[in-house]
Amino acid sequence: MGMRKALLEVWVVSTKLGLTSFGGPIAHLGYFHNEYIRRRRWMDERSYADLVALCQFLPGPTSSQVGIGIGVVRAGLLGGLVAWLGFTLPSVLALAAFAFLLQGYDLASAGWIHGLKIVAVAIVAQAILGMGQKLAPDRERAAIAVLAATVTLTWHTAYSQVLAIIAAGAVGIWLYRNKANEPMPELPINIGRTFAAGCMVVFLALLLVLPMLRGSAEWVAMADSFYRSGSLVFGGGHVVLPLLEREVVPPGWVSGEQFLAGYGAAQAVPGPLFTFASYLGALAGGVKGVIIATVAIFLPAFLLVVGALPFWNVLRNSPRIQGALAGINAAVVGLLLAALYDPLWTSAIVEPVDFAMAVILFALLVFWKLPPWAVVLLGAGGGMLLGLV
Repeated sequence: MGMRKALLEVWVVSTKLGLTSFGGPIAHLGYFHNEYIRRRRWMDERSYADLVALCQFLPGPTSSQVGIGIGVVRAGLLGGLVAWLGFTLPSVLALAAFAFLLQGYDLASAGWIHGLKIVAVAIVAQAILGMGQKLAPDRERAAIAVLAATVTLTWHTAYSQVLAIIAAGAVGIWLYRNKANEPMPELPINIGRTFAAGCMVVFLALLLVLPMLRGSAEWVAMADSFYRSGSLVFGGGHVVLPLLEREVVPPGWVSGEQFLAGYGAAQAVPGPLFTFASYLGALAGGVKGVIIATVAIFLPAFLLVVGALPFWNVLRNSPRIQGALAGINAAVVGLLLAALYDPLWTSAIVEPVDFAMAVILFALLVFWKLPPWAVVLLGAGGGMLLGLV
């Protein structure tokens, strides 16, 4: 009875957060802190900070992983699954419905769609500004970011981003090899190391095996594309943009206009930005596509959190790990900078008036502190006005 009550409690609270958490991963962490830590005291402040640090260290959607971790601490592995479902389902349903409404619609000529593309430029520019100040604040890390952007823009292969991240991690280890390491407090974990290691093995096995099976069926190819995208994203939801664009647009699953329209719409719904995959899955394969894309992009996050929790106390005290993380985070800023130019800027900013609108929306986000959903509505309305002029 105690476990059932705990699971129900996790479901109610996480669903409330899934319906109300607007504003991206940093804002989500604030909502989580207020709801889980301050109001309900499910974890102490230090443990919550440690959990956030772990999820920022792992690839995947940071806020979703923190939610999964809190669910695991509160009600075991099933609690983690319930916390993820509650937080994710509202935006999955909203974006899938948006995709089904758009089917058969002439997106290329719609003014409001063009407005959503311009919104995406402003929102990603805001993300780069905030991440750059935090993750690339000095000359060394700024150089890593610029080099990562250059490599990604000039070397168009499926492996360019992965290699940029690996190289940045190696440079980070070398740059910070002599840095004094601050000892970290231990995070209380109730998952066995054997089970955790098994999750890591499954994570790596799927990463290696799915590409080999791509040709067997289209749904396997879709699962591979979304799983790989979810496995290689450091730094939160916005960074998944260039990975997904290269996976879904060239094969013709989704058009460029549909891709950017959905990305703009994803800013207007609460919950994790990774549910953008649900929209893409709906367009590519209907209801079946929604399920495959959503499960495949979030599965690495679940496996990594559960697999890493028991080992985190040892890992986070390693100077090499901390150095690698510093380099990887700087490279993430560069990957996002590259995505700002291609595909966002190249497809959205066509006329001087488009640039003017992007600047206005950026100012409303950064200086006027308008919520993203309000900027999305203004951008869609502005796009319609531009279409009439």
